[in-house]
Amino acid sequence: MSLLDGQRSVLFVHAHPDDETISTGALIAEFVALGSRVFLLTCSRGERGEVVDGPLTALAGTEELARERDQELERATGILGITERFWLGEPPARVDGLARRRYRDSGMVWIRPGQAGPADDAAADALSVAPLAEVTDDVAALIVRLRPSLVVSYDDGGGYGHPDHVRAHYAARAASAATGTAFAEVLEAPADGGEWFDLPQHLTVVTDALRAHASQLTVYGTEIVHSGGQREAIGTSAGLRLWPVSASSA
Repeated sequence: MSLLDGQRSVLFVHAHPDDETISTGALIAEFVALGSRVFLLTCSRGERGEVVDGPLTALAGTEELARERDQELERATGILGITERFWLGEPPARVDGLARRRYRDSGMVWIRPGQAGPADDAAADALSVAPLAEVTDDVAALIVRLRPSLVVSYDDGGGYGHPDHVRAHYAARAASAATGTAFAEVLEAPADGGEWFDLPQHLTVVTDALRAHASQLTVYGTEIVHSGGQREAIGTSAGLRLWPVSASSA
């Protein structure tokens, strides 16, 4: 039986606005088409993201960028058909009795082309600096509230190494284990133990959702150009690999 089939509801856990569309937009659209309720948990507002050249350039490094990215995420999730979205650290994605908190974008540096690593100036309240147990407990609080049949997040390398992606993986994986919920990591290429999906029928939906993230990327035909100038084909293929329910964080 495919991981796409029979899922009552699916919770995607992503680090920043636009990650949900770039890496899993086609998967989200397919789950929606198959009748699953899809929820999105975004861990930070992407405050440290670069901004594409144009009318939004002045937002870089300002609090206005977080508000803009919130609005972009709202538009993108509507296009993808996501049932409801949440911010990590805000109820119900926060442990009962604790004051709400904001997990900030940790930033990153490029180690080599295609491979990121931690920045040396992450703020004290950044996602990658926050105690893993606290992040995990907040993710678990939302899982208990929603009771999804499947949780989906990055692989243990965070896709390309961004420290916030890596933290999201370990927190989502540990929270899934603690609540007895199935957890699957996203694969960027076919791999042993994984299931691969080619979903070209969702190209139009994914492209429209990508256009919503106008501060971070520009769509040119079937490609996107990131704020840093990197070109990337719009992805409509991805894989999922299921972890044993008993697996816990490293």
